[in-house]
Amino acid sequence: MESISNFVGWINGIVWGVPMIVLILGTGLFLQIRLGFMPIRKIGYGLKMVRRSRVPDDIADGDITPFAALMTTLSATIGTGNIAGVATAIALGGPGAVFWMWMTAFVGMATKYAEVVVAVKYREIDDRGHFVGGPMYAIRNGLGAKWGWLAAAFAVFGGLAGFGIGNMVQSNSISEAMNTAFGLPGWVSGVVIAGLTGAVILGGIKRIGAVAEKLIPAMAVIYVVAVLIVLLLNLTALPGALMTIITSAFSPTSAVGGFAGAAVMHGIRYGVARGIFSNEAGLGTAGIAQAAGSTRDPVYSGMIGMMGTFIDTIIICTMTALAIMVTGVWSSGESGAALSAAAFESALPGFGSELLALLLSVFAFTTILGWAFYGERCWAYLFGTRATMPFRILWTVAVFVGTVVTLDFAWLVADTLNAFMAIPNLISLIALSPVIVALTKEYLQRNERG
Repeated sequence: MESISNFVGWINGIVWGVPMIVLILGTGLFLQIRLGFMPIRKIGYGLKMVRRSRVPDDIADGDITPFAALMTTLSATIGTGNIAGVATAIALGGPGAVFWMWMTAFVGMATKYAEVVVAVKYREIDDRGHFVGGPMYAIRNGLGAKWGWLAAAFAVFGGLAGFGIGNMVQSNSISEAMNTAFGLPGWVSGVVIAGLTGAVILGGIKRIGAVAEKLIPAMAVIYVVAVLIVLLLNLTALPGALMTIITSAFSPTSAVGGFAGAAVMHGIRYGVARGIFSNEAGLGTAGIAQAAGSTRDPVYSGMIGMMGTFIDTIIICTMTALAIMVTGVWSSGESGAALSAAAFESALPGFGSELLALLLSVFAFTTILGWAFYGERCWAYLFGTRATMPFRILWTVAVFVGTVVTLDFAWLVADTLNAFMAIPNLISLIALSPVIVALTKEYLQRNERG
């Protein structure tokens, strides 16, 4: 087992090395330039579209509202990546990693916009009457049948990655948080989480969307308020924390306290990797959810979809990072969720770590729901809708398994599969960029005239 783990670790080091960083950031920057930096210029417009998308459009085609689709996307991204992932990036890459998470998000807004546009543009209706889309359909229908192998590759990588990154990793995080904060045995957490997961995903995207639409906004507000309290209690340390993040992005971080120090390249690598883990820009998953959303225009869906990256990384991840920095725990030697918990406990002694455990658990649970839909769509693409129910049952069982086993290896495999998901998606976005630009220009011109 050790030799297998070392081999996967070696592959992980390659796929998350300089070439992958260049591919992810380069694709996002390429799309930003091609779009005239529209995703950044239209942040205000995007937020307005998000508010409007709550109201169902009876004329538009889709299974759920665009807002519910966005909340499904956020349910899959706001979770372990925002709490444990940010802390891990700081612990391994230094404070400068946060800066590179920001950069990943700003270029990633263009990437996510593009992947939603093509997902909706090339979506289909399956044999059960549901709207389906995502990178596999965009590749097959946009690039042509000869690229079918690349579409299938994405579906395989996405279908497998889900069981790690979106399932067992999440349920394991919940189990550990509940055990640490409240002494709850892992199997008890497993039974509860698996039962709740099964109850939701058996209802398909409409039930997942309904749950996400109510749960995600409420939990996000609670989390932001909690972090704001931490920041207000350490307000004088805030300017220094921001300066440390920026300066560390371009110079090595010296060893301090329990922190071993980090080179600039470590900051870039972990910032980009954890940024992608957090907002999934470049993985293509947002397109799978938004393709189910009711819409009259792919660009409209893209405007809403790109705001997921802004909300997830620029707002939620930044809040977590600042809480860790202003409380001074970033140099304690802790990592992952334990580091975030230490920040909360430092500012809110007696209940801070318990509060974070509850928030992390709910966020991780919603991630399980969002990724259940992604995985289901990947396997349905490969084997047809008959694979839906067996997948949902297997997914629910895997949730329980994740709570009672050690998952260091699963984290490693999931991280690697994320990179393998990104490659086919990014290739298709570059190839389909003329279509994306043309649709965007047409939409903006039409709306400016209107």
